[in-house]
This record gives sequence, C-alpha cells and structure tokens, in this order.
Amino acid sequence: MTQSSALFDGYANAYDQWFITNDKVFVSELKLLHHCLKDIPHDKILSIGCGSGLFEAALQKEYGITVEEGVEPSTDMADIAKKRGLHVTIGDAQTTSLPKETYDIVYLNGCSTYIPDLKTAYQNCFSSVKPGGHMILLDVPTESAYGILYSFAHFAGSYDDPVFKRIAPSLPYPIELVHSGIFYTTPEKEDIVRDYLPVQSIHYYQTLVNDPIYTNDTIEDPVEGYGKGGYVAMIIEK
Repeated sequence: MTQSSALFDGYANAYDQWFITNDKVFVSELKLLHHCLKDIPHDKILSIGCGSGLFEAALQKEYGITVEEGVEPSTDMADIAKKRGLHVTIGDAQTTSLPKETYDIVYLNGCSTYIPDLKTAYQNCFSSVKPGGHMILLDVPTESAYGILYSFAHFAGSYDDPVFKRIAPSLPYPIELVHSGIFYTTPEKEDIVRDYLPVQSIHYYQTLVNDPIYTNDTIEDPVEGYGKGGYVAMIIEK
C-alpha cells in the first residue's frame, strides 16, 4: 500500500494558506528544520514529501540553505514547488526509486503522517543517504497537544463544535488532511528506525511547546528532546 498520489491534490492552496495565516507557527517549524540542518554537511539534500516547496524556498531565503531536489506524490503540490525552483520527482517515500548513498541529508518534513508503511518508506529513503549522512524525520507526534487536537477533530468529523474555538488556532489545519493522516507516536517511529535501519545515533529536537491555541502568539526556538513539543525532529545518523 502506497501514499495516494492525489491525497493533497486540490488542497495545495489550503496547505500554504494555513502556514501563511499561522505565520509564527511556520517560522517556529522552519527554525526547527534549520536547526537540524545547520551543523551537518549539506552539499546535497533531498526533501521527501516536499509539498509546495514552501519550506525549501524559506530555507533558501532566510538561511541560504539550498534544497534542489524533492519527491512529492501530489501533482498540484509539485507544480507549485517547481515554480519555487525545486526539481521534483512525482512519487512517494515508499516506492520511488532513489539513487543509493547519494545525499548528505534526506528529510521528511511532515510527511510521515501520510505514510501507511513507515518501515518500507524509511528503508527506501535511508538507502539514499551517504554513510555518515543523516535522515531527519519531522512531524506531529500523536501524543502531543497538536496530535490530540487532530485526533479529536478526526473523531468529531469537523471543527464545527464550539469547543474548537477555545483550543485550536484561528485557522485550523484543513480537516480533509487531518482525516487522511496516520499519526504515530515518537517511540513508535524510533522503534521502526532502530529495528530496521543501520543507525549510528539518534537525536531529538522539538518546537511548538505552547498549546495549539497559543503557538501563533510567539516564535519558538527549538529545544532539545521530545515529549513537550507539537512538532518533533528525529535526526538519524547513518
């Protein structure tokens, strides 16, 4: 079973609009991604599930880090990413044929949530990392405040219940994409990584430590570890 190539088709603009409206959330997540990349040799980087290329364009503009290549299953998203300068292969993390031991860094920014078979996807992506290189997984843990919010919204079927006005950002993440998500806990992902990948080390950083309704009030700096943040990065050394 693979990611649906049409999963984000029709929602590319809604995806970008969420981050444009929740601009401080976007900057907090961007700072987390940059924090993971900045101290690792990054001559050649691949973004798996690059979406619209929003983060990649911001990495170049704000930090001078160039990500030239991406893999993305949604043609709508890929078309926007190409306009932002990425060379995009249409495909998914599980089945796309990737060149072996080619990249210094391969990162999956938010796309683990949409992968039904993490073992196959992580093995496929990790195979394209050079020895001594890194794979970075960034996403919303299901046990976090954001993960609980999305689980609640999925159960409710919408954000229509008045309680969401008291606990969710003013523009919540599109409910259709919440329904499509498969949220994993951080330990579940680590178990897969340690069981099936030749790992040298794993380190964690997190952001969005504030509750969801407050995360767009201020920009957060990354902090080490996991367990408090609504967005968590796992840095895996090969």
